[in-house]
This record gives sequence, C-alpha cells and structure tokens, in this order.
Amino acid sequence: MSEPLVLDGVVKTFRDFWGRPTVRAVKGLSFSVGKGEVFGLLGPNGSGKSTTIRMLLGLLRRDGGDIRVFGEPPQAKRAHALVGYLPEITYLHPFLTPRETLTYYGRLFGLGGRALRGRVDDLLRLAGVAHVADRRVGTFSKGMTRRVGLAQALLNAPRLLVLDEPTSGLDPIGTREVKDLILALKARGIAVLMSSHLLPDVQDCCDRILILDRGECRAQGRVGDLKESLEAFFLETVIPGGKTVSPIEAAGGLPWLNGTEEA
Repeated sequence: MSEPLVLDGVVKTFRDFWGRPTVRAVKGLSFSVGKGEVFGLLGPNGSGKSTTIRMLLGLLRRDGGDIRVFGEPPQAKRAHALVGYLPEITYLHPFLTPRETLTYYGRLFGLGGRALRGRVDDLLRLAGVAHVADRRVGTFSKGMTRRVGLAQALLNAPRLLVLDEPTSGLDPIGTREVKDLILALKARGIAVLMSSHLLPDVQDCCDRILILDRGECRAQGRVGDLKESLEAFFLETVIPGGKTVSPIEAAGGLPWLNGTEEA
C-alpha cells in the first residue's frame, strides 16, 4: 500500500465573486505522513491548517501542486474509505444518543448486525461515553460531544486518522486520554495527522511537526530537532506514578481496528 499521505507544492488561493484573488491561504506546502506516524500541523488560528485538511479530504479543490491519499487523489472513493476525520467543530444530530449516532454512521459504512453492535460498544468504552450511551447528544457538554465525534471518526477502522484540533473543549484529563489514544493508534500502524495551535498537544504525541504561518511552512522536522534548533524553553510536567493502561487495551483490544477481526 502507498504512503498514507503526500502533499507536494500545494497552493490554495481564495477569490471573490469576480475571481480576483483575496487570500492566498496555502503557499507551496509539501509534507508526507508515513504508516504508524503521528504528524502535527502546528500554527496559530488562520495559518492555513484547516484549509490544508479540507484539501486533503477532497472537500476543497487545490489551485496547484499534488495531493495523494494512499496513492489516490483526495476525491477517490478508495481514499475516503481509508480515512477517518474529526472536524474542529463536532456536528452531531442532537436528538440521537451516542449509541444511535454510531449505529447510524456505521450503517452508512455498510456495517450491520453483530459486527456493528460490537464495534459501537467498543467505541463507546474507548471514548469514555459508555455510561451516557443512551442520553441524547443535545444534552452533552462540548467535551462530551467531542468524545462522541472521535468515536465516530474511528468507525470505519481508518488507516489514516485526520484530527483537527482534537483536544478542543476537553478538560486536562480528557486531553490526556485523547493523547494516549493517539499513541495507542500509532502503535497499531495507523497514521495520524493532527492540527493544533497548542504546542503541548503536538509535542506530547507527534513524531514530526510542521510549523505553519500565513500559509507557509516555517519549519519542519522531528520534535526534538526543532526544539534544539529554535533554542526555545519548554515546561515539562510529570504525572505521578501508577500503571498506565492503553485506552484500546481497556476496550478489549479492538481487533477490527487493525484488520484482524474474524469474518
């Protein structure tokens, strides 16, 4: 299988009604994400992160350069089938419960029967919403809604997971759990692209990062190398001892997520 994601010289310019250029949102952006790698897009609001994500998902057409998702153009059905996506703002039907939400989207992926019920139960536990699985999503806080959105992004057992500001609205414990989940997915060979404007988010779980500013790549490389080259100071916190249990282990292994589920 081809590399999960490759961008080469991607350009995007927004234009007004008369076709005149107004904002050059992305300027010749190039990077790749390998299998089992966590890659971070780091930059302030308005730097072009969400525009880049929309282009690689096929939701927005680029003006130049090339994008390949598992060797396919972003609009290809095969590419869509291998990608999971958590948008910056979680949109869910407020009248459905988390269980109904996941069941509904699972059926859109062609799942059903015992396999779908098992997958929904796994993801409810994984996202930490099993105890409210039958409450309407419209009554949830932003953080709880975010958890359901993350479970939804994993429904199709993606090989590339795209997360736009994944810790938005989460408390410190929820943020730590999401980071642990990302690392657990990485260990199972799943590629993860995450965007954030918070350095601690990408520093804690990314192998490589790209610093984006006004649509341009300012720096790209491994986290440790960039920290040294930028000669910046970082505050590290240590969580007191105790055995850490992977969220995926707690959910029973989730064999379907890495393609080992029996037919």
